[in-house]
Amino acid sequence: MPLRLVLVTVAATSALVTQFVMHNSGSLPEINLQNLIKPKPVEIVGVASVIDGDTIEVHGQRVRFNGIDAPESRQYCNDAKGFEYPCGRRSAEALDGFLAASKPVQCAFVTWDRYGRFVGDCVRADGASVAAWMVEHGQALDWPKYSNGAYAAQQAKAKASKVGLWVGSFQVPWDWRAQPSDDVQTPSAPLFALGSGNAGCNIKGNISAEGERIYHVPGQKYYSVTVINQAKGERWFCLEAEAMAAGWRRSKR
Repeated sequence: MPLRLVLVTVAATSALVTQFVMHNSGSLPEINLQNLIKPKPVEIVGVASVIDGDTIEVHGQRVRFNGIDAPESRQYCNDAKGFEYPCGRRSAEALDGFLAASKPVQCAFVTWDRYGRFVGDCVRADGASVAAWMVEHGQALDWPKYSNGAYAAQQAKAKASKVGLWVGSFQVPWDWRAQPSDDVQTPSAPLFALGSGNAGCNIKGNISAEGERIYHVPGQKYYSVTVINQAKGERWFCLEAEAMAAGWRRSKR
């Protein structure tokens, strides 16, 4: 075939593909190189370590639950009284307790995500769907972008019952991650390796040189440089309400 004809054919094909994409981009899935170069694995079965409310690790492989999204480990929400609490950690702790009640977990492969995580549908040893339980108990949200509303009924039930996230107000995780902050763009660090005083309790109750009791929440200016000395009477809190009830005031910055 003459080179000129080959080039004309390639150009015409490219134009048709471009036109198709322009007219159908809303319905096309995201292009993910991982799915082109990585083989489709068999299902994963094993005892899970919790990373956050929608991600676990089994046999060294990160597994992201298909069709749901949970608050990130660093994310805070507001409770019924308007006080901030670590909803990301609460979600992960709920997942940890649920999985511990019936081991091992079994995950069927759906796809690879852009971080190289195995995205799957997971069930406990007793057959209970992990994603459905998390959404029904208000610890995660149905993610329509990927679920096609698979967990909409469970979410409606959780919202009506005002359980988990629905007890107060919150920002949906996919919007929270979209904020311009370097530490919310990548997958979460493991829940129980975040270096807090206790899992789920990362509010720092500090006593100043003047003896004033001040607490710092993640994201505040002096949070990262504040070191808790429990021998001095300083401590960790799980909730702002708990800190205030104990006599601490919130840092002004």
